[in-house]
Amino acid sequence: MIWEAISKLGLFPAFLWPPFIVPVEPGGVTIMKTFVNGLMSGQLINATLVSLQSLLLGFVISVVVGLVLGFLIYSSKWIEDTLGFVVTALQSVPNIVWLPLAILWFGLGFSSVLFIVVLGAALSITITSSSGFKSVPPIQIRAARTMGASGFQLFRTIIFPSSVPHIISGLRLAWALAWRAVLAGELLGGGGGLGTLLDMGRSIQAMDLVFSIMIIIGIIGTLIDHVVFLQLEKAVLKRWGLQSNTA
Repeated sequence: MIWEAISKLGLFPAFLWPPFIVPVEPGGVTIMKTFVNGLMSGQLINATLVSLQSLLLGFVISVVVGLVLGFLIYSSKWIEDTLGFVVTALQSVPNIVWLPLAILWFGLGFSSVLFIVVLGAALSITITSSSGFKSVPPIQIRAARTMGASGFQLFRTIIFPSSVPHIISGLRLAWALAWRAVLAGELLGGGGGLGTLLDMGRSIQAMDLVFSIMIIIGIIGTLIDHVVFLQLEKAVLKRWGLQSNTA
């Protein structure tokens, strides 16, 4: 109601603040009309699929790289003092700062966007997974070694299961960072996804298209967080007795 009132009062130019549902004049532009038309024409769906492709591939690579680096940092004091320091330093650098280098190295398009996603998400997973591995009670490791566990068996049966709650929280955070990195990379580096479409809407001053894309971005981010990661986190916490079944 507030949005519609602002658009009807003319506090902003119509192209900057388009009406959400009710057009200013019959047959005029609205955000929901553009949203529905974009879905029916396939424009928004195709752009969403392109963004999700970059997101999923980049996130899978980030999980593998992040877990490996996290375990290396956990397993060696020397690696922690060297690689761990570098990872922490790189983590403080916003993903978008790397985009000019990514464009120079990989060119405009999918590869540069993928690089930005992997860099941001993998660093986050590295830090959280190494912290999770370090949080395993030493008494559990000593007890397992006393019973003959060592090497990969020790990692599989004791270290990894005990650190899963920390890793799940890290994955949830890394997913959010990856989603933002995809959109930022596409916005400036191309790629044909939602970010590219968002930049096109800005360039032609089609704010109804911009707000329609923002709706999709919010829906996807919320669904993935609540349907996938939040439920997974709750299941893990219940499995480890950190949350009651009635919570």
